[in-house]
Amino acid sequence: MSAEQQNLRNVGIFAHVDAGKTTTTEQMLYLSGHIRSLGSVDTGTTQTDWLDVERERGISVRAAVTRLTWKETPINLVDTPGHVDFLSEVERSLRVMDGAVLIVSAVEGVQAQTEIIWQALRDLKIPTLIYVNKLDRIGADPLGVLGQIHRLMSPQAVPIMAPDGAEAEFRGSVSVVDEQSVEGTVTQVEWAEPYRRILLEAVAEQDEDMLEAYLDGQSIGRDRLTAGLIDGVHRCALYPVLFGASGRGIGVEALMDAVVAYLPGPSGKEGDAVSGVIFKMERDPVMGKIAYVRLYGGVLRNRDTVLNYSRDLQDKVTQIRRVNGQKTEDIGVLKAGDIAAVYGWSRARIGDIIGNPEAVPGEMKLAVPLLTVQVHWQSAAEYPAVVAAFQELADEDPLLDLQWLQDERELHLKVMGPIQMEVLTSILQSRFKLAVSFGAPSVIYKETPASAGEGFVAYLAPKPCWAILRFVIEPGERGSGLVYKSLVRGERLLESYQNEVARRAPEALQQGLRGWEVTDLSVTLVEGEHHVWHTHPLDFVIATPMGIMNGLANVGTKLLEPMLRFRLSVPEEYGGKIMNELVVMRGEFDAPSVRQERMEIEGLLPVATTLDFPARLGAMTKGRGTLTTFFASYRECPPDVDVSRTRRGVNPLDEAKFILAMRNALSG
Repeated sequence: MSAEQQNLRNVGIFAHVDAGKTTTTEQMLYLSGHIRSLGSVDTGTTQTDWLDVERERGISVRAAVTRLTWKETPINLVDTPGHVDFLSEVERSLRVMDGAVLIVSAVEGVQAQTEIIWQALRDLKIPTLIYVNKLDRIGADPLGVLGQIHRLMSPQAVPIMAPDGAEAEFRGSVSVVDEQSVEGTVTQVEWAEPYRRILLEAVAEQDEDMLEAYLDGQSIGRDRLTAGLIDGVHRCALYPVLFGASGRGIGVEALMDAVVAYLPGPSGKEGDAVSGVIFKMERDPVMGKIAYVRLYGGVLRNRDTVLNYSRDLQDKVTQIRRVNGQKTEDIGVLKAGDIAAVYGWSRARIGDIIGNPEAVPGEMKLAVPLLTVQVHWQSAAEYPAVVAAFQELADEDPLLDLQWLQDERELHLKVMGPIQMEVLTSILQSRFKLAVSFGAPSVIYKETPASAGEGFVAYLAPKPCWAILRFVIEPGERGSGLVYKSLVRGERLLESYQNEVARRAPEALQQGLRGWEVTDLSVTLVEGEHHVWHTHPLDFVIATPMGIMNGLANVGTKLLEPMLRFRLSVPEEYGGKIMNELVVMRGEFDAPSVRQERMEIEGLLPVATTLDFPARLGAMTKGRGTLTTFFASYRECPPDVDVSRTRRGVNPLDEAKFILAMRNALSG
């Protein structure tokens, strides 16, 4: 790897909505000389929020990639959305980062999205800096927020700065790393001592010699402290905390210094095999699809032909460009460790692995759409244009999972929440000049086998065809998804045919007896047979869904509903009324705790009963209640709940009709 690549940083900026993430990014671009004047979220002039809807609403909807250089270190900065409705963008960005900056508001503290992202960063072992922003705002409480970070995120969060004042009195921060000893011989300021002490104790605990020196009251020099800190950050054992007010540009330079000093550069070598992942897709009206690629190994150049491993096809690179907000420059080459926009891959999709998959890290599933909505358009003539527009948007966000019912001329999609629906309406209007609306959202249920049993299919007519399959279907643990295996020997059923069955089984389970996805089960192929002359590989594309649906019809399915984990804070006088409401909503919660005349309740709620709860909570508490929710899990519905979904295409249980439809589709 070149010196330039080793010196590189790939950093994601993450936060709960309104913590000041885009403003911080804008300041970083300005202070590094990347832009000449500061944009504003309020006036819609920022570099990274350039979609019309982002500028109108003042929120980030899509992850934006930009490049800056600070102290001769190039930094690829990815500004991600903060609203929970756009968690899928965050999820995809996490995969390609070597380091992260998590922004926490000094007023609101640790919020729902903050906790979700924090847990994902920990699961993926991404070194993280925590930046406490908005210290100049009324209600800012630096030590209080630090305590909250220790309680809800990690006790290993260590301040490397100490804030001087708060609210209107906030004057900036001083480094507590630069002091030469425990006594603080350089910056002898009493208010910095609590922060200095937390830092020293945490870093010293990572190293026995340093701990001994600290307990003996010996001086711990800056170099020794910094080395211990860097080591701890890279091992994800320590998380430096900084303080600032990005709106006024205070603390941002120190944050950029920390990015360069403490966060690691990428690994991977230019001499390795090409290995990368597409983490973001856009469409250019002239150039077509743009694939944002993080390269983990090798080198890509203009006009190279490269393997798309996920789709098993070769694609040619027409151009490689560096993206800076809305501006791009042709760089012609993408080296290991770096990020760039690749043009010419018309068949690529988000999440596709390029080249060798072994060097690409796994992904973290955070976003779980829990609602489905029907799209409505103004006139029948607009129907093809609306379908095409949503198919293009689904390329950019596969979680929309379009359900296009051609016979009924209906279009349904999955969404995270109401803000996403508003944003989709706006994008359809500004980008495609189409006016659409959405029906009332309904909950996405799932199905799971009610018992164990078998599914069988003998697809022997109309000739030429021959495929015999027998499956054992068994319920699995909650949250286990699908576990598929085959016990059939190769001489009974060729391996290539078995691979086709394995590939088609998950597709067959996308729609169960009630039309919902079937999950938490094991499917075992126990018998299979092909015919030397009559069998074609496509016979197993048709036979697999028929065999699996036959099995589901034999064992029956139970409905599963999505549950939310919630944290509720209300003034004490409303506590009784709210708890009654939670019981009516089928909520489960622990004994409430009371802090400073506010009652805090934590527990589980079904999504189905909570769709209008935020609005009702506001009315019941005169706007003084706060509700934090995030997806917990799916679990079995009460017996009185029975909800079906319209099926896409022909049901494999109607074998004659299904065979005819599939044969026409496969030959067409």
